[in-house]
Amino acid sequence: MSFANLGLSEAIVRAVTERGYTTPTPIQAQAIPAVLSGGDLLAGAQTGTGKTAGFVLPILQRLSQEPRPAAAHGKAPIRALVLTPTRELAAQVEESVREYGKHLRLHSMVMFGGVNINPQMQKLRGQIDILVATPGRLLDHVQQKTVDLAHVEILVLDEADRMLDMGFIRDIKKILALLPKKRQNLLFSATFSDEIKALADGLLDKPALIEVARRNATADTVAQKVYPVDRDKKRQLLTHLIQEKQWFQVLVFTRTKHGANRLAEQLLKDGITAMAIHGNKSQAARTRALAEFKTGKLQVLVATDIAARGIDITELPHVVNYELPNVPEDYVHRIGRTGRAGCEGEAVSLVCVDEHKFLADIERLIKRKLPREVVPGFEPDPNARPEPIQLRSQEHRPGGGRGHGQAGSRTGSQPAGRPGSKPALGGGRSGPAGPKPAAAKPSSMHRSGGRNR
Repeated sequence: MSFANLGLSEAIVRAVTERGYTTPTPIQAQAIPAVLSGGDLLAGAQTGTGKTAGFVLPILQRLSQEPRPAAAHGKAPIRALVLTPTRELAAQVEESVREYGKHLRLHSMVMFGGVNINPQMQKLRGQIDILVATPGRLLDHVQQKTVDLAHVEILVLDEADRMLDMGFIRDIKKILALLPKKRQNLLFSATFSDEIKALADGLLDKPALIEVARRNATADTVAQKVYPVDRDKKRQLLTHLIQEKQWFQVLVFTRTKHGANRLAEQLLKDGITAMAIHGNKSQAARTRALAEFKTGKLQVLVATDIAARGIDITELPHVVNYELPNVPEDYVHRIGRTGRAGCEGEAVSLVCVDEHKFLADIERLIKRKLPREVVPGFEPDPNARPEPIQLRSQEHRPGGGRGHGQAGSRTGSQPAGRPGSKPALGGGRSGPAGPKPAAAKPSSMHRSGGRNR
């Protein structure tokens, strides 16, 4: 099957082809016709499957073919709204809109917090057909009456599971109240929970249901392994693995921002180039870390769960769970950074006695037992007793979490596909699955006035 067979225009197919893609992924092959039909859609797809293109391409098609509504108050209306949980993901989706709509006469914009609001206000005075936004900053604009959502024809909730996990449900409900009753709703989620089902029930009208992978499944292209180790030997084991196996471009997950900083500093002392990325980092530091990691100058990027969403690395080979997440679904999101778009990847977890319950919860979720391998010299003490674990440090909190770290524009992650053969439109990369986050677009936590988003 080709993209032209899915009913996309020559201009859109040409833009896709110019990126080197010819074959749609399963989520794209199903979602594109469903969106073109005009009905609501509930789509479940694990990360790395190309879901961004699943809604971006048909939205471009619909808006380019249908006549633009008459200007309201002398200004062309916003016709499509895409809500994302994080800044990086918003930047990535909007770049995808620009790349694949470059032969069309449509205009897009990305809006998120952590940056000055005034340039966004200025841009909103022009024509914006497709707006990609994080909920917090969008509500800032609503409050300042700089954005009008009364004519939105298509609404997308991207990574809806993460938005609920980050406490955005109130913001989402406020935004929904500002939209016209008659519109097309598209909800995309990597995992399905009872909360997602409840949101879908209230939002969607007789939706088409697409699920291209088993719920909460991990990609078959990711080789997963557990290294049992004592808690005080984790950093030495990580250094050993990186150096012995000559790993490059390693994305390492910690539970807390403080832990990410400390680990990056320790790796530097071990002679491994490393930087941390999380919600307390400035925009400049964040952008620099991402850029150096992408180009290979930086060997290790240490990230918290939320900060990693939006990271877009072509063929990211290694993901390391330095600390297991206490939310098992986060494990699925983490290791989904590698093994994308048919590429092979490796995800390893360094597990101490404190985390045995987390590991059991993860294995129950993904319905498989992960292989263990003990590294000589790092054998865990069989008599070690578990200790309480410090959970995520204010990275997000229920009810919106404003003003804390990522809260508002909240940071993100999404990597890779294969640039060589490019047989399919891969997830979270420069393919329609979602492109590289624009270099100047990630995030910081200061902005002029208002609350951090």
